[in-house]
Amino acid sequence: MKQTAKLAAALAASLSLTASAALADNPVVLKAVGTWSSLTNYQKHEGPFFNERLAEASGGSIVGEIQSQSGLGLKGFEIMRLVKNGVFDFAFGLPGYVAAENAIFEGADLSSVTQDITTQRQVAEAYYPTMEKAFAEIYNAKLLMLYPFPSQTLWCNAEVNGIEDLKGKKIRVYATTLGDFVEGAGGTSVTVPFSEVIPALEKGVVDCGITGTMSAYTANWQQVATHAYTLRVGWGLAFGAMNMDKWNSMSAAQQELMQGEIAALNERMWAETATEDDVAIACITGGDCAIGEKGGMKLVQPTDADLAIRDQIATDVVLARWAERCGADCAENWNNTVGKVLGLSAKAN
Repeated sequence: MKQTAKLAAALAASLSLTASAALADNPVVLKAVGTWSSLTNYQKHEGPFFNERLAEASGGSIVGEIQSQSGLGLKGFEIMRLVKNGVFDFAFGLPGYVAAENAIFEGADLSSVTQDITTQRQVAEAYYPTMEKAFAEIYNAKLLMLYPFPSQTLWCNAEVNGIEDLKGKKIRVYATTLGDFVEGAGGTSVTVPFSEVIPALEKGVVDCGITGTMSAYTANWQQVATHAYTLRVGWGLAFGAMNMDKWNSMSAAQQELMQGEIAALNERMWAETATEDDVAIACITGGDCAIGEKGGMKLVQPTDADLAIRDQIATDVVLARWAERCGADCAENWNNTVGKVLGLSAKAN
C-alpha cells in the first residue's frame, strides 16, 4: 500500500509539472494599459506588476504587457471602452474619467468629502460592491482593485490664502465633481488637459489647477504657480479592471493567483500613496526634498473656517448635484454605503 501511495504521489507530481509546463508553453497573455508614465503608481507598481511580477509569480503561465495611457496618447474616457471592446485585456484608470458613461462611477471619490487617506480607503471599500456591479454591467469588466493617487489640491498662479479667495478664479478641473466644488466655491471650472496646464497657468487661461500633490511636483507646476493651497478636493481614486471574457478564459488557479497578486499590489499602492503627499508638498514649497529640486511655492493650509465652508459646499453643491445626475436609487445606495462612513447624505435639490 505504501508503494502504491508513493507511485500515486509521484504520478500526481509528474502530471502537475506537465500541466505547469504546458501552461508556460501556452501562457495567458494580458495586454494592459496603465496610467501616467511619469508618476509613481505606473513606474513602481503598475508597470513592474505586468512586465515582471505576473510571469514570475505564475511560473510563466500568465504574461503581462503594459503601456501607459500617456505613452499611448489616450484620453482617460477612452480606456474602459477599449477594454470592453477587447483592445486591452486590463486597464488601470480613474473613475472620474469614465463617469461620463454613468455618474455612479463618481461615488467613491466625490470632491471634498474626505480629507484623509484612512477615511478614503473606508469609502473605497464601502462603495466597492457598487463599482463592481457597474463595471460588469456597463463595461463587461471585472473590477479587481481600487487604489489612490495622492490627494488632489489647488495650485494657483494667483494670490490664494483661503477658500474665499477662490471666488472669481478660473480653475482647471478634470472631472465633473471637481467642477461642482469649484463652482460651489464661487469659481469658474475650466477643463484643460494635464499636458496643457502649465501654458494655461502662464497665459492666464486659468488661475489655478487641480491635480495630485506628486503630479504637480513631477510636472513642474512649481515653475509657473505661486501658491499651494492644500485643501483636499479629491483623491484621484483609481481602478484596476479586466475584460470579463478574458477573465473567464483563465483557469480557476490562474484567477486565484491573479486575485492574490492584485490584492498584494493594492496594499503596496495604498501604503506608498500615504507617504507621497508630505514628500511632494515639502518639495514643491521649499522644504526638505530628497527626490529632486525644491520649488518655491507658498504653502497655504486650510483653516478651520475653510473646512467649515468646504463642508457646506460638499453637502449643498457637490452631493446635491451628484444625486441629481445619478438618480434617486443611486443616491440612496450611496447613503447606505459611503454615507454611513462619512455621516453624510446625498439628496438632490
